Amino acid sequence: MPTYLAIRGDRRYRWREAPLAVRHPIVVFAFPRLTRKPLSTLFCWCRQFLSSLQCGLVALSMKLGEYQDLYRKLGTVQDIDFLAENFGYDKELLLVVYTQRIVRDTTKKFYRVKAQARRLAFMWQNGTSLLEIARRFDFPPILTALMVLEQRRISRKNFWKMINDINGIKDKRLRRELEEVNRADIVYSPEGTARQYARGRWGEAKLSTWLNARGLQYETEKDLRAKYDKTPDILMHKPLEMNGSRKYWIESKATFGDPYEIRRHIKKQLQPYSDLFGDGAVVYWFGYVDDQQYALPEGVDIVSPTFFETPPVPFPYAPVGETRMEDRTLVPDAVDLPE
Repeated sequence: MPTYLAIRGDRRYRWREAPLAVRHPIVVFAFPRLTRKPLSTLFCWCRQFLSSLQCGLVALSMKLGEYQDLYRKLGTVQDIDFLAENFGYDKELLLVVYTQRIVRDTTKKFYRVKAQARRLAFMWQNGTSLLEIARRFDFPPILTALMVLEQRRISRKNFWKMINDINGIKDKRLRRELEEVNRADIVYSPEGTARQYARGRWGEAKLSTWLNARGLQYETEKDLRAKYDKTPDILMHKPLEMNGSRKYWIESKATFGDPYEIRRHIKKQLQPYSDLFGDGAVVYWFGYVDDQQYALPEGVDIVSPTFFETPPVPFPYAPVGETRMEDRTLVPDAVDLPE
């Protein structure tokens, strides 16, 4: 019979004594009782093995069942820390999936909530805070504030100026409440949108680093915008051998590729790119659901992040609300929303 030992950082536990977070299969190792190796040696080996696993967590693909279970459990911001600590998921991956869920839920609710905008404004006029209104309607705080203030004849452009310069707001109540919704909304706030933009740049930088290291010539999306309506992140000057075929373009996605996301990308991007430029590839830096059939255009493949980087280096996670200031300046003045 093996003796089970759970390892976390510098601490070693017997199986029954280990905290739940440590007893996840990723951080559990079985050692035969009769091994001749000192436990300290085995401990060192296992720490190295665990470290390599943790580096790759960000790029792990999932089966649909596991992903759906994870998606359902990510109902609040607090669930991110809980799932990371108890099940070993990368925190930035969890934040990515949570963001995708919030954006989809918001899209479904948008017109239903907007139809009650006058009621929202009436509630605010009668003393209910913007954050409390958002919670009652289960709607993102920033967008709730936008709908309320639009009823007060504040344009979207001016709203986003206020959100990006809260200290410049003269009305004390409005300044205080916009500061509250800014802190509470980790998706649509300037910090939230800056973080999403930073992820996108991070993924594109990985591609450029890999291509530059091999001396390959290419054009970026920025180079191509003047020539084409639809532009991939990378267009090769000469086709690249990848997965047994020649690829002319590569699309970088700093998201998790679940079936909904992949179908959306096929329709809006991958099919048009295929029609314009031929065979290509897309990489989902946070992984994808790998047990489903996708109607990808002929000659277009989903490529693992490990093709470009082994082991994949995870996005540098910072606690929510602590986005670097240099990233905040990259936020556009508006969020892409229905009218």
